[in-house]
Amino acid sequence: MLANVMMDYLIDWNLGQKVSVLTVDNCSTNNAMISIILDWLSSDSLLLNGDMFHMRCSAHILNLIVKHGLDVINDSIERIQSSVSYWTASPKREERFFETFRQLNIQITKKLVLDCKTGWNSTYLMIKSALIYKTVFPSLRQRDVQYKRVPTEEDWVLAKEISDMLEVFYLATLQFSGTKYPTADTYLPNVCNIRCVISQWSTSPIEEIR
Repeated sequence: MLANVMMDYLIDWNLGQKVSVLTVDNCSTNNAMISIILDWLSSDSLLLNGDMFHMRCSAHILNLIVKHGLDVINDSIERIQSSVSYWTASPKREERFFETFRQLNIQITKKLVLDCKTGWNSTYLMIKSALIYKTVFPSLRQRDVQYKRVPTEEDWVLAKEISDMLEVFYLATLQFSGTKYPTADTYLPNVCNIRCVISQWSTSPIEEIR
């Protein structure tokens, strides 16, 4: 079905002899689609006779890498996740949260962001927003006896490291996912940068980072 629709568009747009590569996510359905399309297209018109036709999506590959990494360290940020969930659970709690940080003279109005289990980028945004208010959470514990899972200083140190790590992938993914500019030229610089920072992380004194 997907292959039929794709070929209909290629024919309609007169691109049957002009396609060099097709970029799709890494899933078995797409593998089957690519195989069918290759059978329809003339190998003479394809780059390297079609050997390079199936181009894996860089943003999707990064997504898989980060998801696997977060599966390993998710327990380490559980208290931060629990705290953000607690203070965004209702408008009343959110108001109490903002009232507390205003009393502490914190001149920021950025809201806490609760992560979504299916999107690692939301975990990055959650940690980034929580780090801004890390001094607020201990004060909230004194004002609300039901709030018990206050992040420790060690939690915040690790969260900062994780945030810095995720930012590298977050920015690379934004570039790879651009729709209004060419993205092929951004691939090598970003991959080289990721390779360098992963090498640095492998020698981190923090076990979860290694």
